[in-house]
This record gives sequence, structure tokens and C-alpha cells, in this order.
Amino acid sequence: MQFGIFTIGDVTTDPTTGTTPTEAERIQAMTAMALKAEEAGLDVFATGEHHNPPFVPSSPTTHLAYIAAKTENLILSTSTTLITTNDPVNLAEHYAFLQHLAEGRMDLMMGRGNTGPVYPWFGKDIRQGIPLAIENYHLLRRLWREEVVNWSGKFRTPLQGYTSTPMPLDGVPPFVWHGSIRSTEIAEQAAYYGDGFFHNNIFWNKEHTAKMVNLYRRRYEHYGHGQADQAIVGLGGQIFIGETEEAAKKFFRPYFDNAPVYGHGPSLEEFEELTPLTVGTVDQVVDRTLQFADWVGDYQRQLFLIDHAGLPLEVVLEQIEILGTQVVPELRRRFEDRRPEHVPSNPPTHQFLAEHRDLPHFQVQPAATGK
Repeated sequence: MQFGIFTIGDVTTDPTTGTTPTEAERIQAMTAMALKAEEAGLDVFATGEHHNPPFVPSSPTTHLAYIAAKTENLILSTSTTLITTNDPVNLAEHYAFLQHLAEGRMDLMMGRGNTGPVYPWFGKDIRQGIPLAIENYHLLRRLWREEVVNWSGKFRTPLQGYTSTPMPLDGVPPFVWHGSIRSTEIAEQAAYYGDGFFHNNIFWNKEHTAKMVNLYRRRYEHYGHGQADQAIVGLGGQIFIGETEEAAKKFFRPYFDNAPVYGHGPSLEEFEELTPLTVGTVDQVVDRTLQFADWVGDYQRQLFLIDHAGLPLEVVLEQIEILGTQVVPELRRRFEDRRPEHVPSNPPTHQFLAEHRDLPHFQVQPAATGK
């Protein structure tokens, strides 16, 4: 099973000191997090994509390429890539180029984005978010799989005799996740293509998360990609770890209370009860995270948000160290102890996809994923 961290790249004032990092400092901090993730033995680093303040990650491929040059094992991903406001021709080129630079150590997560003003900035209509996601992704798949593409659709000019460059590494497109919190159409899209489905459940109760993932699983099986419990699922989560639960809550509370996303609402304790947020000891984080598989079934990727709300970089790096050395080893062991033999342990790697490129339907076999 893959474990990692993701960042949304917010520039947020530290409520305990009043210090606000510069954009340059925030970008350097995100890079330091990725390097620390590899050092601590984590599998994945993922960055968001935003084009509005207070966020800085407007060019994920640039950042991930830089990180790829400084790492050897880390899988680089996104959380998310905006399939709606980006031109699929541009996405095809940029992520194939990144795939070559990273020697296959990458995948990406498609998402619609939920910031209304961004759509008109890129000439799009947010009311067309779902149709844009469907049409753009269909074109992107063709650009990665066909040498010459002739295409026409509703949302961009037609293509005649177009060849995307570079084509994917080894002729194998990157593995794609579809990220959605509440859109059943996106779960359906992921299932239709046999892609992965990522539910970022940091703000939602377990019943909602289970409903979305189970819809995807049923439709994955319906389209003939494998059994429902073999579908490729990823989850988000947020944690803060302390030596004691009291110490963790005391330190994290001012950051939670002033967070731009969920601050000034339910209390920390209420939010922990309603969502997967866990603020406590190593054992508490392990036990709570293991419950996720009880909600959605055995899954393949777990990413944690660990740097939100103005937390100082030195604290974030310490959290990554604890996560990689104390939490994840125990989670790996216990998740695999409960996993049935026929359920894949990991999402498909570039090597696996290259070896199985001729399958009529992509099916992950446990033997191919290290189980």
C-alpha cells in the first residue's frame, strides 16, 4: 500500500506568531517536505494546482520536475490537476514531459476545482464543470494513445492531424486518478475507464465517503475491469501527532481555529468526531486510519494533509518524520494483514502498465503489485 503526503500550497499566517511566509518561502517549504517524505520512507508526494491567492502551486509540472531531479524513489503526483480549466492538449504535453523526466515515477489526479472565479479567468464556465471534465479527459486519453488525432467537440477548436509531443514514456500513459468529493459523475467516469478514484475525505463523514467509493466500485465491476473490491481507491486525511493527545491538541488548536478552510466553525473535537481528522498520539492515528478500510474496503493509497493552516516548516518536517518512521510501518503491516489475496496492494506502476499494455481491459492482478 502506498502512503504519502499532499499539500494545497496555501500561504497562511501562523496564528501563534503572526508571521506570514513569502511565496518563495512557501514554495521552498513544499520542496523541503517532498525531500523529507523520501528520506522518511514515504511513497508519494502530491501537490495541488491553484491559480488564485492565497495559494502558490500554479505550475505543478514545474515543481514536480524539480523534485524528481532531487529524489530517487518518490512517486510524484497531483492533488489535483484541473481538467476543466486547462487545455487537454497542454496537459498531454506537460505531463508526458514530466513522465520522461521522472522516468515513470509519476501519476496525476484529475479534478474540476471548486473556485468559481478561476473558470472565467481561463475562458470557461463553471456551470459546465462536469461536461468540461468529461470531454477534456476523453480528448486527453486520445492524445496519449494515438499518434495522429482528429477530433472535434464542444469546448475547444477541432484538431486535425495533430500529434502530441512528447508521447508518453515507453508509449504508456501515466496512471490517472479522478478526484471528487461529491460528484457521482466523476466516480462514474473513473469506473468507465478503469482508472483510480480518489476521495479526499478530510471534510466529510464516513457515510458519505463510503457511499461515493462504493458507487465507484460497483461501476468499475459493471464495466468489466475486475471485481468491485479490486478497484483502485485512494483516500485523503489530515493528522497532527503529539507525544500525548493533550499536547497534540494544545499545539494544533490555534491552527485549526484560524484555518481558512475549516476554522471559525465546529470545534476541533466536533470536527474530529464528524470527519477523519485525527489529532493525537501515534497509536491514535494508526487506529483511526485503519478504520478507513472498514468504511470503504481495502484500498491502495493513503495521503495525509500535514502542512495546512500556517504550521511552521520545522514542525511539518518533524510530523513527516514521525509519520514515516512510526506511523506508516505499522499501518503497512496491519493493512496488509487484513487484505484478501485477490485485492491489489498498490496502484499500478509505470512498469506494470508497460508490461500489460496489450490487455483489452486493464486488470490489476495481486501478483503484479507485490502482494
